[in-house]
Amino acid sequence: MKFSEQWLREWVNPALDSQQLMDQITMAGLEVDGFEPVAGKFTGIIVGEVLSVEAHPDADKLRVCQVSNGSTQVQVVCGAPNVRAGIKVPFAELGAVLPGDFKIKQAKLRGQPSVGMLCSGAELGLSEDHDGILELPVDAPVGQSFADYLQLNDIAIDVDLTPNRADCLSIKGLAREVGVLNSLPLNAPGIHKVAATHGEVPDVRVEAPAGCPRYLGRILRNVDLSAKSPLWMQEKLRRSGVRSIDAAVDVTNYILLEQGQPMHAFDRAEIDGGIVVRMAKPEEKLVLLDGQEVTLTEQTLVIADHSKPIAIAGVMGGEHSGVSPKTRDLVLESAYFDPITLAGKARHYGLHTDASHRFERGVDYNLARDAMERATELLISIVGGEPGEIVDVTSAEHLPKPISIVLREKRLADVLGLAIENAKVEDILTRLGLAVEERLNSGWKVSAPSFRPDITIEEDLIEEVGRIYGYNNLPVTEPIGSLGLRPKAEDTRPLSAIRNYFVANGYQEAITYSFVDPKVQEQLDPQNEGIALANPISADLSVMRTTLWSGLLKTVAHNQNRQQPRIRLFESGLRFVKDGERILQQPMLAGVVTGSQNPENWVNGRRHADFFDVKGELESLFRLLGVTIEFRTGKHPALHPGQTAELLRDAQPVGWLGTLHPQVQKNMELNGTVIMFELFLNPIVTGYVPNFKDVSKFPEVRRDLAIIIGSDVKFADVERVATHHAGEHLNALRAFDVYQGESLGKGESEGNRSLALSLFWQHPQRTLTEDEVHGLFNGVIEALKTELGATLRS
Repeated sequence: MKFSEQWLREWVNPALDSQQLMDQITMAGLEVDGFEPVAGKFTGIIVGEVLSVEAHPDADKLRVCQVSNGSTQVQVVCGAPNVRAGIKVPFAELGAVLPGDFKIKQAKLRGQPSVGMLCSGAELGLSEDHDGILELPVDAPVGQSFADYLQLNDIAIDVDLTPNRADCLSIKGLAREVGVLNSLPLNAPGIHKVAATHGEVPDVRVEAPAGCPRYLGRILRNVDLSAKSPLWMQEKLRRSGVRSIDAAVDVTNYILLEQGQPMHAFDRAEIDGGIVVRMAKPEEKLVLLDGQEVTLTEQTLVIADHSKPIAIAGVMGGEHSGVSPKTRDLVLESAYFDPITLAGKARHYGLHTDASHRFERGVDYNLARDAMERATELLISIVGGEPGEIVDVTSAEHLPKPISIVLREKRLADVLGLAIENAKVEDILTRLGLAVEERLNSGWKVSAPSFRPDITIEEDLIEEVGRIYGYNNLPVTEPIGSLGLRPKAEDTRPLSAIRNYFVANGYQEAITYSFVDPKVQEQLDPQNEGIALANPISADLSVMRTTLWSGLLKTVAHNQNRQQPRIRLFESGLRFVKDGERILQQPMLAGVVTGSQNPENWVNGRRHADFFDVKGELESLFRLLGVTIEFRTGKHPALHPGQTAELLRDAQPVGWLGTLHPQVQKNMELNGTVIMFELFLNPIVTGYVPNFKDVSKFPEVRRDLAIIIGSDVKFADVERVATHHAGEHLNALRAFDVYQGESLGKGESEGNRSLALSLFWQHPQRTLTEDEVHGLFNGVIEALKTELGATLRS
């Protein structure tokens, strides 16, 4: 619901600013969705009076006006069709700034000077009406600031109410809530009984009392609907998001917003006989006020006359009986409709109206008469007329029955987490309009008012007490339970980190069956016997997998058969291996890469991924996990004999990396080079506990050397020996050149290669001396000569 803050403060005015008021409403359960100014930003607009109007000598549609600002008279050229002498209007003087940063300057229009501007509602951000200037009441004080006159220092607040709080779908309900929260009385407008001036009453018959337990009608004769609604009413409607139409519609909309009671006004001349509230007949049709023709169902409650339906009850009136400027006699309707009967009816016809929104949630069944009196009083003050008596057709047996609810002190304290003083509880209940019928030994017997149909059980009362007491005032207590968090080693990395790493490197995660084809598995892992299923789904899913490669390679074949040349897949899951009489379920991580290393585009080229590409990605993963893995030449029946590496951690095997064996690749009808890896998951996710280490402020020292060493010596051995003898302050060791050829020298090129290394030292607390570095450097050279047979290259 959207409402004007100023309108609310006319009813109750707490000592809170706008933001505090909105915060308070939100914390009370009436969530504020947003707010906005009620008018555009402008300056220099005053109330002006048009003294005279003459035709423009050179333009048919323009008028030359003399306008008073209260002290002086100026000439303004205006094209509004409704400009005329004697009216009061918003007048923008020279220097005024309109919404959109439009500044008023002196100008000439078709040769006639114009000093200022007469403004429409649209130009001031008040409406979308561009057809004419905004006319003000005749008693508007000339020269007064227009913003002050209309009290535009206001905001429209939009609250999002839950379906149970229909009582707050009005200014009255919201003010009642704010008054309760701040312990303030309401300054509500008086409801005065309007005396009848004639004896004519509408003929009302209710044939569906279960759907309409209460229906009130009143005839208002000799009204003048050419009279416009007062500006204050139009403004309140506008600030609540309702467009002004005519006096009769405006008043019923005003009552809906102010009191929360939907009403309707019929043209008495269009009603045949009297009013009948009944269920619709099969295939009855009705043209609604919006021009839509609907075919009514038998489950729809309608307002009808003696020959036809004239409205869908609680939803929308019909076009035929709607009021118009020619209407002279009105029939006012104010009713209570059963929410269950109306539930979903508006949506069934593709409608949603302010009336249906309220009736479906429940309107105060005691409000109809007050709303009728208030609407009558307002209408007479605007359009005149002669009111008749009110016809009240009520079925007491179908009206909601008051409910008595017991609120227990202990239950209240248990749910809220504290014991509130009894006097405070009774004060809150009373301020909410809840009647404390009886004080019990253990609590209270309470009855809910008619405007709170949502309060039916003890928990509702507890919620109300807690809400008004203040959620922020309730104690914060930690929940007590027997569940505890599982201990988790700090040096263990989560599987999600591995998944994120592979996804970030262009892999896609695959999830394959744990059941695989025994023929495929025999080629990939012949040393482990697959566990046969007693009742397999099919012949090619008849054994439990001993390697994740079985499912991944079938996935590669499936994708290649569908013209997918670049495939990068990984999977984590269990493998199932026999261990005597036991079955081991071991967490594994596997991956398959084939096709180009990078996605094809103009810069990447078409280089295919190879063994070292995947090896580099695994090395990066191991650095991320904080584990040191050694890659050693190995043999695996599913991998190429010369392109296979066994992965070890602390001399213990943890997996394999290699290129798929050509014969296996042929048998599985795979294309291109296929690189695969499979790792035991548990050893690689247990790494190290991260520790902070100061960054050294002292310079790093670099030394380079080139050695001639046997081609069969692995770089890992060179790295191991050099690192072991370089001392504790070695920061890094890098190979920056490898060469093998005749230029090594006669006798040296056979079976040897040149390897150039860079070593970096840095002390955390001081600068290393030349002698220290020289000694360490020579130690590395000597160790390489002694342990690996290396020689310095000259």
